[in-house]
Amino acid sequence: MEPKYIKISDLNRYIKAKFDMDSHLNKVYLKGEISNFKSHTRGHLYFTLKDETSRIAAVMFMGNARSLTFTPEDGMNVLVTGRISVYEANGAYQIYVESMEVDGIGNLYLEYEKLKKQLQSEGLFDSKYKKSIPKYPKKIGIITASTGAAIRDILSTIKRRYPICETILFPSLVQGELAKDSIVKQIKKAQEYDLDVIICGRGGGSIEDLWAFNEEVVARAIFASKIPIISAVGHEVDFTIADFVADLRAPTPTGAAEMAVPNLVDINNMLEQYKIRANKGMTKIIEFNNKKLDNIKNSFILKNPLSIYEVKEQKLDSLIDKVNQLINSKLDTMKVKYQYLISSNILKDPIGVYLKKNDKIELLKNNANNVINNLIKEKAHQYGIIVNSLELLNPLNILSKGYSVVYQNDNIVNDISKVKINDILNIRMTNGVVKTKVEEVEENGK
Repeated sequence: MEPKYIKISDLNRYIKAKFDMDSHLNKVYLKGEISNFKSHTRGHLYFTLKDETSRIAAVMFMGNARSLTFTPEDGMNVLVTGRISVYEANGAYQIYVESMEVDGIGNLYLEYEKLKKQLQSEGLFDSKYKKSIPKYPKKIGIITASTGAAIRDILSTIKRRYPICETILFPSLVQGELAKDSIVKQIKKAQEYDLDVIICGRGGGSIEDLWAFNEEVVARAIFASKIPIISAVGHEVDFTIADFVADLRAPTPTGAAEMAVPNLVDINNMLEQYKIRANKGMTKIIEFNNKKLDNIKNSFILKNPLSIYEVKEQKLDSLIDKVNQLINSKLDTMKVKYQYLISSNILKDPIGVYLKKNDKIELLKNNANNVINNLIKEKAHQYGIIVNSLELLNPLNILSKGYSVVYQNDNIVNDISKVKINDILNIRMTNGVVKTKVEEVEENGK
């Protein structure tokens, strides 16, 4: 029997049908690492899923990719759900991804970044809201687990550095589902105490262990606290949402204690330096004042106190003499004025002075009248000359001598060529106007 050859496309179609009819391949759940990721311009996603020893091609069409809450990228561990089928064009099987999420810790990280971005946009991380930590606190609140390394480190550090400070423990759960509510409760409770600062935190651990300090309710409780809060969560490399919201972030619980209180040894050394500087300053002031006192004791004034009085007496005498001179000079001036007044004619013969002034006024009055009369006569003469000149130029006076003026349509006729037979003319005479009709026109010389 001869073999029957078939087309490659027929074979791939047959294999695809086998895959599509297998119920185990219609819904598969895979986890792996993304590599060779490519986002098509049409919105489809193409990538490879791999683990330590194997890999499979994957495609996620635009309709399903729209539901993603994160941006896939190479190296990301993901959990995918989809179906296995064959792409007929090249005969390769692949997974057609219907849903995808970040695997394990990656999901927590996405939540962390999402909340961090939200709170940052609301301003909870802004430095303008950060409260200052007092340099010399009297009472410190500690919110952490009542047992464990964190509380021991905090208390031992405070006792070693600043034993005069009082500490109050607000025991709280710092891990697990109930931890966030416990932390919030203790923050609110601490507001009822007269505290200078609060240390809130715990020791190191995984991201899941520290997750309570990434919860939104804890972040908002820290932000709402009226008492400054130092965040002390995990190790130096660990950053939680609480670290960004708190007024101060410490790398470790021990570091938080060191930030919260000064070192008593340093304070004593500083006070000793202040004491030395104060003694030196006081010594200099005393020495300066002693020198000033010696100068005063040795001054001429104290040795000869009467000299002050004598100088003042001489100065007073000089001032009195000047005042007397001024008074006498003023009196002499007034006497001269007085003598002038009593010797003047106005006091000896006031009527004579009046009559003399009156005669002068009459003379001025007569002179003014003469000037005015002469001016009037001169102006009257000039007026007469002007009137006579106008009379000579008056055309009516010419008419009185027998002359007349001929008008045609209100225009003066001064040329015979402008007049025709039957024209109506107005002849202006001295006492009226004569209307006439032209019967004949005769030019001179004709």
